[in-house]
Amino acid sequence: MGAQILDAGCTIQCPHGGRASAVSANQRVKAGGTFALLASDTFIVSGCPFTMPSGTPQPCLTIQWQAPATRDMVSQTPVLLTTSVGLCMNALNAPQGKAIVTGNQTKVSGQ
Repeated sequence: MGAQILDAGCTIQCPHGGRASAVSANQRVKAGGTFALLASDTFIVSGCPFTMPSGTPQPCLTIQWQAPATRDMVSQTPVLLTTSVGLCMNALNAPQGKAIVTGNQTKVSGQ
């Protein structure tokens, strides 16, 4: 049994409360009613309030995903799974924590 495929209907946030929006190339394959998210999609974080202890703002701006599906693809691109790990990155491409995914569909699994 695999993990659920992440879809455009789920909510993705950085660990500081910023919300991510996906810009997806997938307009063909749905998982549980909305389009499946792909490892190649762009995820833009807005509203992250993170500030360094020095007082310098370092908000999360993007999410880079690791461990996408190894078997399930859309146009030869792996889908993202609930077991995939999203690293929230700042403007210097430094990781600032893991993305938090909620409200994902539970009907379609992948590997």
